[in-house]
Amino acid sequence: QRHLPPQTWSSSINQANKTALVAWAKETGVELVQINGQRRYGGPPPGWVGAPPPAGTEVFIGKLPQDVYENVLIPLFQRVGKLYEFRLMMTFSGLNRGFAYAKYGNRHSAKEAIATFNNFPVREGCPIVVCKSTEKCELSMDGLAESMSQQELEALLQQVTGDVLSVTLHASPCRRRAQLAVIKYSSHQAAAMAKKALMEGNTRLHGMEVKVEWLNSDLKRKLHGSKEKLPPSGAHSSKSLRVPKVVPPSPMPPTMLSRLNALCQRQHLGTPVFLTKCVQEGPNGWLRFWCQVVIPGCPLPFTGFTWVRQDGPGRSGQEEVKAAVALQVLQMLGKSLHGIRANPLPFPESWGGS
Repeated sequence: QRHLPPQTWSSSINQANKTALVAWAKETGVELVQINGQRRYGGPPPGWVGAPPPAGTEVFIGKLPQDVYENVLIPLFQRVGKLYEFRLMMTFSGLNRGFAYAKYGNRHSAKEAIATFNNFPVREGCPIVVCKSTEKCELSMDGLAESMSQQELEALLQQVTGDVLSVTLHASPCRRRAQLAVIKYSSHQAAAMAKKALMEGNTRLHGMEVKVEWLNSDLKRKLHGSKEKLPPSGAHSSKSLRVPKVVPPSPMPPTMLSRLNALCQRQHLGTPVFLTKCVQEGPNGWLRFWCQVVIPGCPLPFTGFTWVRQDGPGRSGQEEVKAAVALQVLQMLGKSLHGIRANPLPFPESWGGS
């Protein structure tokens, strides 16, 4: 039986359209899967035979009303050709983010979609934008430690994202004593999901402040022409590779992190990865952190804010925030896992914080 995945939806927002979507999915047998803020149909669709479509077959759809869903959009865009994949960007409230991507079986259908649906009124007074998708597949990650090896970064990325084709390290053009990584993915969808998981903007990853963005053409040309590209790790036989540590050891009470790791191991969810950023300093040593915990076996990351107090001079608060966040995630996973046994995890909620 095909069904919509469990959603973190507010019952008071757009209830009529959500009900219509569920009824349509049940009636048609269409399966929608939501991962990292993208809800996807197909890729491939049922009955698809052969390789995925080539580049140039995907269109970008913008200016969507936020309360419109796949029960309206998929039949509309299938009028001009068979869809290989349809991806609608979602918020945690269950509204869409105003844009989507439709991938067709051939380039001709993609061109027809642009000609037919650009400026098409999906409802009265709501013309949409349809154009060729750029299908970017490369991210830049700036601000990595000079000591980080390529193998170490690859191992860390595998805990957070999938479908990585290659990772290259360069001297950072913007930061002293830092590296910039160019990460190439197998598809635009894989790159977009990775970007979502890694969180665009200034983020603390593996103990360093890094910035994750789409790789722009100017930077790509600059890196290609630069002679500052770093040699692959392992090129110098005298340098031994270090085992990557997703969560570095610390003097914090070990119970919360060890319990979280043990739970994830028992449920075969993978190793949790912590992303943190201090966003506010309060009086008496209190710090407010943005936090995200990415667990490979959970469809969405756990995201939120928490206050912690620095434990002694010279401390950054990182140890305390990881312990606090681990407790939050344990409580949420406990609720999600209770009574579902072998069924997939529902989509985790974002925890609140003042």
